[in-house]
Amino acid sequence: MDFKKLTRNPILYVLLIGILLIVGFSLITSLNGAKQISTQQGLELLDGGTVTEVTNTDGDQRVDMVLSEPFEGATDVQFYYVTARGEEVVRAIDAANPSDGFNDLVPRATWFDGFISLLLPLVLLGLLFWFLLSSAQGGGGRVMQFGKSRAKLVTKESPTVTFQDVAGADEAIEELHEIKDFLKDPARFQAVGARIPKGVLLYGPPGTGKTLLARAVAGEAGVPFYSISGSDFVEMFVGVGASRVRDLFNQAKENAPAIIFIDEIDAVGRHRGAGMGGGHDEREQTLNQMLVEMDGFDPKVNVIVIAATNRPDILDPALLRPGRFDRQIGVDAPDLKGRQKILEVHGRGKPLADSVDLEVVARKTPGFTGADLANVLNEAALLTARSNAQLIDNRALDEAIDRVIAGPQRRTRVMRDKEKLITAYHEGGHALAAAAMNHTDPVTKVTILPRGKALGYTMVLPLDDKYSVTRNELQDQLTYAMGGRVAEEIVFHDPTTGASNDIEKATGIARKMVTEYGMTTDVGPVKLGSSSGEVFMGRDMGHGREFSERIAERVDEQVRGLIEQAHNEAYQVINDNREILDRLALELLEKETLDHIELAEIFKDIKRLPPRPQWLSSSERPVSVLPPVDVPHRREPAGVAASVEVEAETEKAPRRRASGQTRPATA
Repeated sequence: MDFKKLTRNPILYVLLIGILLIVGFSLITSLNGAKQISTQQGLELLDGGTVTEVTNTDGDQRVDMVLSEPFEGATDVQFYYVTARGEEVVRAIDAANPSDGFNDLVPRATWFDGFISLLLPLVLLGLLFWFLLSSAQGGGGRVMQFGKSRAKLVTKESPTVTFQDVAGADEAIEELHEIKDFLKDPARFQAVGARIPKGVLLYGPPGTGKTLLARAVAGEAGVPFYSISGSDFVEMFVGVGASRVRDLFNQAKENAPAIIFIDEIDAVGRHRGAGMGGGHDEREQTLNQMLVEMDGFDPKVNVIVIAATNRPDILDPALLRPGRFDRQIGVDAPDLKGRQKILEVHGRGKPLADSVDLEVVARKTPGFTGADLANVLNEAALLTARSNAQLIDNRALDEAIDRVIAGPQRRTRVMRDKEKLITAYHEGGHALAAAAMNHTDPVTKVTILPRGKALGYTMVLPLDDKYSVTRNELQDQLTYAMGGRVAEEIVFHDPTTGASNDIEKATGIARKMVTEYGMTTDVGPVKLGSSSGEVFMGRDMGHGREFSERIAERVDEQVRGLIEQAHNEAYQVINDNREILDRLALELLEKETLDHIELAEIFKDIKRLPPRPQWLSSSERPVSVLPPVDVPHRREPAGVAASVEVEAETEKAPRRRASGQTRPATA
């Protein structure tokens, strides 16, 4: 609420002056000029015989008297008495027998008192209602604009974001280029009968750059950009959300060509009827109005709606049908090249040391989103400034990656020697089990320095980005997840609670192998239950289990069997390499952190786990003995292929340089 505008409002001063006048007039009229005395003094005057007239007002417990002789300079006096002394006062009045009589009065409300009792509540209610409206709208002068859109308008004068500021989302940028071209030159598309999508839905995990992409489209097209969050539509007053939707689309049409960007559209566009109580609530009314507005677009009106969400699975199907959000673009976490480009974008203006290789940093950060990578460089810059250094080096970047993954280092957490020894063997068990597997990624780092909630961690990073995982790779993950627990059992014969998170992750992987991936013989390739995403209240809670108790028991048996197999494999690996485990634990106690070079030296003589027997989904379906075909080389265009053949013919003949030197010709 803007108090400066409030104090400049003349209506406020008129109300305050009116209230002061009413209260002052009421106080003045309540004083009748009589001198007020105590109860005891009043009784003494009644006994003295100087009282000529008495008026007793019941209810107020007040006695007004007229005296024949002045008392302390006054002939009109009054006193109040408590209810317990009422009989005593009445007896005193009767005994005095005033010459001008005695009256009993019942207090009556005057017209002024009634006016005050009616006016004040109305004034207070009016002020309260005005305050609520002005607070909800952000100022007392915009009460009638409560149903107006709260979208922020980004104009050409605002800082411009272009596609050059977006990295790691090449496919999304390519799709959005058409939107930019249509807004700049719609006639080119309309001439061939093309219809540009009315809506574009950007979906993907948080931090992948969905909002940045929408701003880049507006910056490239140079058109008005209306940005609003889905939660800004819904208020406690019915009809406000629908009114704001209408106002937003009207503003965009008046300023077409324009872009409407709705961030977190799942706040208003979720599946209708998914609430616990059902019914036609304010959110559904807002969604209905949005559907009507998107359907009622004039094809010649150049207004495009771009929306972003992390949960496309909970959106209403009517919102996703062709004609509304025609184009749905997934914005996933970037791959290796994408991460390198993002690091280059966020590294602009930061003093990086010459030894820093952003490709190496990108390899150390698989699965990181654009926001994570920006946070890594920012943390590295903060650490550099904290140490009074001038350049961001590899040490600062490594520490920043660790801070983003596991949190800041807990230097104040001092572990006892026994706990430190257990942690060294625990992390060593993870690293040893991972290094002894045949289908796992390399171990790049092991540390026993506490970070966040962890006492230490082992980093296993893939050499390349992976988009699918084999059964053997999942079994390897189960095995090295159990490696820490097995090391505690073998060395100390008394496991600790430190393996709780490892057991949780292993159980999750094993359950997915059984219920989602179909990687067990007993259950088979059957999808059991819903996906492991978050429960969507109302829709998912009403669904019962889709399989019987007998199947549930078999699932539990298969999950337990996979974890037990991983437990046995980890036990075999650690027993076969006990000397290497002891050496690894000793190195961790001395150095606290080991990198991939030091680990490679320790694991050079490791005894690996023998290959697992070939898995068959059924004994009745043996696998083929024929190997797969070789991966063909990428085909070149015909012209390129012809030139390659020509060069191949002349490959044996040396080519002469202008300088007279010769070198072998290469295709």
